[in-house]
Amino acid sequence: MDYLPILRGKEEDIPIYSQIIKCLDDITLFPDLIEPIYRDAITMNETLLEKLRFGLLRLQIYSEIHRNSDMEESQKMRFVSEMIERTIFGGLFIERESFVSE
Repeated sequence: MDYLPILRGKEEDIPIYSQIIKCLDDITLFPDLIEPIYRDAITMNETLLEKLRFGLLRLQIYSEIHRNSDMEESQKMRFVSEMIERTIFGGLFIERESFVSE
């Protein structure tokens, strides 16, 4: 799957996306890549951090929209994006319950 257009949206590509894509391509790499992703993120300026956070949010929204078409892929995207967001930002921009209809 091509994750870059989801992460990027209408914005420019930022280097940290390539590390996130590696995690999404092979979830078994995620435990080893979470620290390098965090270390790269803490060196980013506010503008890039904002782009990163919205990229992670786009992954979460995309996974929610497409959850019925590929449950496993959706869960992987949500897990990776939420764990990275919580690690870097200390929480989620939007909690899941607030955009999932009952």
